[in-house]
Amino acid sequence: MATSAALITGASSGIGYELAKIFARNKQNVILVARSEKKLQEIARELEKSYGITATVIAKDVSKLSAVQEMYDAVQQAGIRVEYLVNNAGFGDFGFFTETSWEKELEMINLNMTSLTALTKLFAKDMVARKSGKIMNVASTASFQPGPLMAVYYATKSYVLSFSEAISNELKDKGVTVTALCPGPTESGFQSAAAMEDSKLVKGKKMPTSKDVAEYGYKAMMSGKVVAVHGAMNKLMAQSVRYTPRAVVRSLVRAMSERTH
Repeated sequence: MATSAALITGASSGIGYELAKIFARNKQNVILVARSEKKLQEIARELEKSYGITATVIAKDVSKLSAVQEMYDAVQQAGIRVEYLVNNAGFGDFGFFTETSWEKELEMINLNMTSLTALTKLFAKDMVARKSGKIMNVASTASFQPGPLMAVYYATKSYVLSFSEAISNELKDKGVTVTALCPGPTESGFQSAAAMEDSKLVKGKKMPTSKDVAEYGYKAMMSGKVVAVHGAMNKLMAQSVRYTPRAVVRSLVRAMSERTH
């Protein structure tokens, strides 16, 4: 009989790493996916020693579509049943659309949307066949509105939310739940990767830790919550966008995102 595990992309740091620890703490085997094999091996040893579980390392660049099929094949060959799929890997970019790097944006689209969808397709089919499984796609509070100065990133996260809600409806009678986790700005490596440390969204702000967000996300996933917005203020803002004229929303997001001078 296949052993079960939680597969987590972007597991080498931030929310992904914290989620891996939570699954391991709850005696669930984990499959750790990220680009850095050395870092993943260190985490795998740490989790196995601390929690007595099995941690499998798959070092892949998930932004490459070929890597998605390779990951799936590796899991099948290892005889592991993915009971929990966490699509956490993703990144953003900051700046005017006409001035940002197309190569970086294409990689972002591939990682945040295309690979996430492909992984979900592959593993959801298996979950439906056995009538059990849980999927969590890490979206963002950016999912709820357009984002001037981070136009492509906000658009990719809108896709993740819409896609997750739709398939959660399709799969709800098949024993499979889908959760879209929507954190706001979080203490992680995201801001530096997106070159937005000087943005008003994050500079000088007290942000929740990756651990806080991961704990919330894990509980939401286990309870089958479809849209899980972390933090009271974030929930309020996500709701208020629905009743605010879109022109006002665009202007507000722009003002909140601009660099401090």
